[in-house]
Formats: sequence, C-alpha cells, structure tokens
Amino acid sequence: MAETFLGPVITELIDLLEQEVKSLKGVRKQVKSLQKELEFIQPLLKHAEAKLESAEIRDVMQVWVKHVREESNRIEEIIDEYLYFVEAEKRHRQSGCISCFHKACGFVKNLKQRHDIALKIKDVKNSLREIKDRGHGYGLRPLEQGASSTTTNVEAPIDPRLGSLFIEKDEFVGLETESEALVRKLVEGSSARSVISLVGQGGIGKTTLAKKVYDEEIVKGHFELHAWVTVSQSYNVKKLLKNLKRQICTSDRGMEETEKEVEQQIQDLRDSLQAKSYVVVFDDVWQEEFWGVIKSALPNNNMGSRILITTRNVVVANSSPSDLVQLQTWSLASAWELFCKKAFQSEFQGRCPRDLEHLSREIVNKCQGLPLAIATIAGLLSTKEKVESEWQRVLDDLNSKSEMNSQLSSISKILCLSYYDLPFPLNYCFLYFGRFPEDYSISDERLYRLWIAEGFIQARGAMTLEEVAEAYLNELNQRNVVTSQSFWFGEGKFYGVHDLMHDVILSRADEVCFCQTWDENKSRFRGSGHRLRISGSIENVLKNVGDSPIRSLLFSDIDEQLTDSFIVTLFKKFKLLKVLDFERVPLNILPKEVGNLFHLKYLSLRYTKVKILPKSIKNLQKLQSLDIRETLIRELPVEINELRNLRHLLAYTVNDRGFDYIGVQMHEGFGNLEDLQSLTTLETQPGGIGVVKELKKLIKLRWLGVSKITSETWRSVCASIQNMDHLERLGLGAKDENEVLDLQYISSPHRFLWELVLIGRLQNLPDTIPRFQNIRGLFLGLSWLIDDPCKCLKALPNLESLVLECNACVGEELHFENGGFEKLKELWMRKLDGLKHIEIDEGALPALEKLYLFHCPLLKEFPSVKHLKKLKHFEIDGSPVLNWN
Repeated sequence: MAETFLGPVITELIDLLEQEVKSLKGVRKQVKSLQKELEFIQPLLKHAEAKLESAEIRDVMQVWVKHVREESNRIEEIIDEYLYFVEAEKRHRQSGCISCFHKACGFVKNLKQRHDIALKIKDVKNSLREIKDRGHGYGLRPLEQGASSTTTNVEAPIDPRLGSLFIEKDEFVGLETESEALVRKLVEGSSARSVISLVGQGGIGKTTLAKKVYDEEIVKGHFELHAWVTVSQSYNVKKLLKNLKRQICTSDRGMEETEKEVEQQIQDLRDSLQAKSYVVVFDDVWQEEFWGVIKSALPNNNMGSRILITTRNVVVANSSPSDLVQLQTWSLASAWELFCKKAFQSEFQGRCPRDLEHLSREIVNKCQGLPLAIATIAGLLSTKEKVESEWQRVLDDLNSKSEMNSQLSSISKILCLSYYDLPFPLNYCFLYFGRFPEDYSISDERLYRLWIAEGFIQARGAMTLEEVAEAYLNELNQRNVVTSQSFWFGEGKFYGVHDLMHDVILSRADEVCFCQTWDENKSRFRGSGHRLRISGSIENVLKNVGDSPIRSLLFSDIDEQLTDSFIVTLFKKFKLLKVLDFERVPLNILPKEVGNLFHLKYLSLRYTKVKILPKSIKNLQKLQSLDIRETLIRELPVEINELRNLRHLLAYTVNDRGFDYIGVQMHEGFGNLEDLQSLTTLETQPGGIGVVKELKKLIKLRWLGVSKITSETWRSVCASIQNMDHLERLGLGAKDENEVLDLQYISSPHRFLWELVLIGRLQNLPDTIPRFQNIRGLFLGLSWLIDDPCKCLKALPNLESLVLECNACVGEELHFENGGFEKLKELWMRKLDGLKHIEIDEGALPALEKLYLFHCPLLKEFPSVKHLKKLKHFEIDGSPVLNWN
C-alpha cells in the first residue's frame, strides 16, 4: 500500500516526467523539484496522521493535514490541466490540415501553457515549504527518526468504552445465549491451554460480553488465577506485562517494583503461571503481532487455562490459534428489549408508553441492531421528559450529526477508532462509502472499478488491480467496518455500512477534503474536494458548484430529465472528469461532447434510456470501465475497438420475463481489446462466426457472457472459452428454446470458475455438471430438465447459491436429500410451471439461510422448514396459499 495520500500524486509526477519529456521542455526541472518536495513531506504526513489518534492535538493535526491535502489536490489539478491541453492539441492536429498561422498560434499557446505550469508549480512549492516548516514547528518528524505515535507527554483521555466494563445485571440483555456458550468454552473442554477470540464491529458488545463472563462465579471458581488487561491501539509491552504481573502475582503487591527487561518480565510470569490454572482476558486488541509478543508469557501447562481476546479484526483473531466467535448485530426483539429497559428504567415498569412507541421504534431502527448505540441513546432518553417533542428532537439529532450531543458523540468516538486504524489507501476506500446515500448497498464489482478509476489501487506484484481492490475490501470486511449484505448473479456481493458509521465517514471525509454533496432539497453543499455527488434537483447545481475542479461525479435520486444542453455544459465545466456515473439518472442521450473528457476512466449509463454511443467515444483512450447494462443500446460503434485500456465492458439487459440476457452486437476487431477482463454480454448473430472467433484473443477475461447462441456458433464459443485460463464467471444463453447447450464441449472446466449462468435447453447435465467442483453460484433457466436436477447438483461441494428459473426443470418433484447441498445458503425456485411437490429430508440443506419461492402455480403443499436451523428469510410471492405439513 502507498504510505499516504501523497503516494499516488508522487507517482503521477514520475509518470509525467517519463511520458511527457518533449512537452515538458522548460518545466521539467520544476516538476522534478516538486516531486522531491512531496517526498520530503510524506514522512511528516505519516507522523501527523498517526497523531490524529491523540485527542489533545487532533485539531492542530487535522488542519495541517487538510492544508497538505489541498496542495495535493492543486498538484493533481495542474497535472490534469496540462495533460488535457496536450491531448486537446494532439486531437486538433489530427483533425486535418493546419495552416502556418495556426501552427504559429499553437506554438505561442504552448509556450504560454509551459509558462503557466511553471508559475503554478512555483506557487505550490512555496506553499509546501511553509506547510513543511509549520509541521516541524508542531514537532513532526519522520517516524523512523524517532518520532512516536504511541507516546505523548499529556495525560491519556478517558476511554469512551469504559462504561462497557460496568453493566448492571438487570441491564444485561440480548446476549444470554452467547454468554452461556462462552462460559462453557472457558470451563469445559481440553486441558490444553486454548484461546477464544470475540470478533465484531465497534459497539457490538464484545467488551460487555467478555466482562460479564469473566465476572461469573462459575468462571471465578474454576480458575486459580485471573487477569483482565485492556490493550487498545497503542500499547507498551513493558507496561502491559507489568499490569498482567500485578494481577497474577498477588504476593508481590505492596513491594517496591524494580524496572525489568521484557525477557525477565516474561520469565516471572511463566514461573507464576506454570503450576496453576489461569484465565486472562486481553480486551480491545488491534495489532496482528500482539499474540506473537504475549504468548511466551502464557505457558501451556495442561491445566485447562484459557485466554480470551476481543478484537474488531478477524485477521488479528486468526493470528492466534483461537476459537473464533463472531458477534452479530442484535435482532429487533432484543434491541427493543434493551431500549425499553434503559429508556424507561425508573418508570412505566420498563415498558414504552403507547404515545411514544412509534418514535421509539424509529429510533431503535436507526440503531440497526448496534447495542452501543441502543444503550447510549436509550440512556440519554431516560433523562428526558417522556413527551413526543423530546423524542423527536433526539431522532432529529440522529438523522443529522451525532456530535450534536455529548452523549451521542461517545458513539462516534468509539466508531472512529476503527477509522484511525486504517492505513492509506484503505482509509480512502472506506471513506468512499460516504459518496453514496445512507442505507445504500453497492456491489463489490462496482466498488473495484470505481476505486481503480479514482487511483486508490496500485499494482502489487503479479496481482491485477481488481485483485488488489478485492483484497482491500476483504480487509475492510475483516476489520468489521463494512458488512456484506447479499449476493446476486451478475452483480456479485453487496456491501454497506451502519448508519452511524456513515455519519462518522461523512465527518472524516470533511476533514480530509474527500468529497462533497450537492442536495437541492436542502439548498446546500456538504463537504469539499474534487469528488461530487448531485442529489435531488439539478436546477441550480452548475451555478452553485462554482469553479471546483471536479474529477469524479455521481448522481442519486435525480427527479427530472437531464437535457442535452445541461449535459454539454456539465462536460465543459468538468472537463477533467475521471469518473462519471449516470446510473439510474433520467437520461436519454449521451452527447458527442463526452469525447472531450480525455481523462475519463469510468463511465456508467446503467439504467438510463440512452440508445446510441457517439463515435467520439474513441477519444476516451484512458477509459477502463464502460457500463451500459439495462440501457437501450443494442449495438456498439466500431470505434469501441480503439479503446485499448478498456478492462470492463458490461452490456446486458434482463428482459421482462426475468430470465433472458439480451446482449449487444459488436464489430469484428474487438479482439484487439487485450486488457478486457469483463465482457458481458456479447450477442452473436447468424453467420457471425468471425465475431465469435474474436473471443479467442481475449485470454485475460475473467467474466464472459454470450447470448443468442445457436448450434452454428456453440462449438466456436466453447473453443474460445478453453483459452481463458482466468475465467471466474460465465453466462451462456441460447437463441431460443429450440437451441441446445451441450455442456460436453466445455471439455475442461476452469479451476477459477465460481459463477455459472446457463439459459437454454441443456444436454448431458448429469454427466458434465459434477466436473464444476468450484462453482459457488449456479443459475439455470429454460433448461427443460425432465429428471430432478437435485440428484446431480447435490454433488457440487462448494455450491452456495442456486436459482432454478423459468422451467429450468419441468418434472413434478424436487427432492433435497440428506447429505447433499452441504454449503447451500440461498435457494430460488421461480416460474416452475410443472412443479407439484417439494421434499426436504431432515438433515438436508444444513446451511440454508434464504429460501424464495415464486410463481409455481401447481404447487399445493410445502414440507415443514422447522428443521432448517439456519434459515433466516423465507419468502413466498405469487404462489397459492400453501398447506404446511
């Protein structure tokens, strides 16, 4: 990972020096000098960001970092303006003959441009030197020169999580089952020393649960020695061991302690623990290396000793040989019980009065099952008068900024700890969730493409940019700052953040000039920076946005048609755009002026009514992602074949029947797009063997969709697929119900293939499908299978999601047998016209969480689902009323 947000800017300067040698004549020395200035500031910035964790100096550091960020933005703007000018001149020369007069004008213009960039660089360098000098005045030094982010001379602030250690018994609700299970893990089982890790997001109740179990009489009586140690983000090993020894070696209390080296402290602890059973809790662990440091002090004495760790990070938990316990957000029933117990603890017998119930439930819903938020807000309400106006005021505060109230701000402080622990660019990837509205879920694939276009993702070894982005998202998920919410074919997994975490993101985004939002309904901007989201009406946005150098533009909840003139003006005003996302915007035409956005890397027209891509699309030579799914575009211009940097071309539409993918037609020559990783969906045509054969050249493809396949093109498609060693997702659709997809021609299933969509009559399914051992998601539509497909599908060991759609099977019965579908989590059955009976053996579908049944008209009964122990969601829509067994 780059060390700070200056890393990508330094890289841009280096690229500029390498690629624009001729055009930089006269300013090369200034660019090189600017690069060095940034390299001097970067270690100071790293120290400043570490100091942001300290409450006493946070405000000063925030201002200093913000000034660096502003200058960084100015440098990016200078680079982009200059490269835009170079590209515009190049296009102008290529447009036709140029007279001597125009050549002379161009020469003068070029001289002026170089003079302007030199002046701007000089101005930025002067500002950076002033910022650097102020940083030195604040005590900033490169961390490797002895500066430390873990020690300060000021008294440490009170830990906002302190209250979690002191919960009254009558206040403890919602974790009874987890508490009993955890007690059993501590007092039962092997005599070998073992480690248990409680993992979950900030505020989920890890410390509260650990402390309750630690204080249980059965636990106290079971172990001879006990210790509780709070670790936190910045810890001192000597002090931690000293604290541990003070609790373990009770005979030494009152004696004068001498300063000992770490090795001697560890030996003293081992001597004290060797012959006794012990339980030690390490609360709030953040660092992976912690277990490697502390384990030597905790001997494995075969006396049933236990170590309990609480952490927000799954990776930290896995750094020790631990039994991992993942805490989830609370159910609505448990959340309501806790709220009422806290809010009405001294009146109404702990029950919510009827006139406050509606507002109370809104407040509980806002907390989204996070016990810290529930307890804190209910505690605040317990001090308020029990009238609707007071309840409404608190709800309004929750819907704005939690910092408005000192008690509510404690939630923000706890959640902020997770943010401050994120290195660059993970912190920027996390802040990106603030670009979307509250409660918004975004697919992982879309996030990867956006992060790459924004420049957050840098190459790492042999990994693709997308693989690096995936690793970043996985780490955010493991750190429990984002949550995975659902999966769907063609979309991937969806991710989001808790509402209160969304508030934290917006607050931190303001501090680092990360993004801004224009909301016409509130007639204001929020935030700053060169990333903009336009929400609501567009009427006054261009007038109010001013001269902001916008580089990234998203829209949400636009309620009026975007006119051609508005879009053209938008393109002129924001000519440096790298990201342009029109998803779900009322847009009918994409003007040819889009071709003037030379820096554009990401363009989405998804769910618009655009019918044609202009030929000027060929000018977008930096374009990496083009998303035209669910538009009216049915044919791509031949100019698409000139976009050599294109990595993702997404172009399918789901028709009204809900099972068929309609693709787009392409011209021969698209095989030149050698960097393509996603092409979905290519629509084949009669006699279009030449187009299909272009696929053979696209050996980097990881996601491929082909539709309108006929017997004429099927073998060519299969032959092309065999060359795609990296293929992960594959969708194949027949032209009509009479065409057959014979799977035997896919002779060697790809080892990375995890998603398979097959739409059309299938031949040889029982013989071929078991070969797809790594498939996690399988979608079958219009397959017309007479025999029960469960008999062969149950052999897929990694299958997690199965969709049987539109007469995928036409038999009368589906039988899910015991011992099959061991990992299946999600099952859809939709529009199966012949289905009369479904049988689920007891012990079958042991991992099933979601079950959907839609429009099966002959189905009159359904077996009991009581033995599906992990079932969380069961939905029936469009089917007759069923008689439950």
